[in-house]
Amino acid sequence: MWPDGNFWRGTLFRLKASNPEPRKKVRCATFVPNFFAVGAFLGTKGRDMEFINRFIDQPMLHAASRALQLWHERSDRSPEELAPLWNLLVISCLFLLTCWLFPGQAGVLAAAALLMLSFPHVWTLLKRPQRGTYDARAFRSMATLAIKRRETEWAVRLLVLLISGCLPMLVQGVDPDAQLFVLGAGLWFVLTVPASVYLSAAEPPVPRDGNGVVGRTRIMAVG
Repeated sequence: MWPDGNFWRGTLFRLKASNPEPRKKVRCATFVPNFFAVGAFLGTKGRDMEFINRFIDQPMLHAASRALQLWHERSDRSPEELAPLWNLLVISCLFLLTCWLFPGQAGVLAAAALLMLSFPHVWTLLKRPQRGTYDARAFRSMATLAIKRRETEWAVRLLVLLISGCLPMLVQGVDPDAQLFVLGAGLWFVLTVPASVYLSAAEPPVPRDGNGVVGRTRIMAVG
């Protein structure tokens, strides 16, 4: 005898009673931290940038501006000549050290590399006008370019300082000649690149005339 409808209804009721609700699928959530939101919540990013700008970048810019001022007052030449002259001085010292420490083919290659590095600075000095051409027009041009570089090249200056601090750690190797070569390249970078970057972004000095220093208001009114 086949089971009737009451049998099937009772069986279905008992199954629902034993399992009243179907189990819900649980999705595993993956936690990915939002580092920008965490930094903004803690307030460390703004403080770090302010610390770097106040105690590293601004003192370097003030020192470069002071160096440009002393150069112009003592030599009565354009401040634009200071960076290439400094680079040529550093390259000359490295050239002498290369001739002394690198005999043979290694010394020739290192000296040739230093000569190639000196060509742009020599060309910059040769194409400059004659002495005494740093006037109000040149001051306005340098000041405008320096302001633009201070505002747009902040990260570049810090990156240059970071690389300069990390380069001494790379002087490791088995070959002593390779160590000296890397050391010389590191010295060239540390002594020239940060100086060029900060001298180009520093505030230029006020030009001098025959009666002394020309005022800023007068300079801005000229032209």
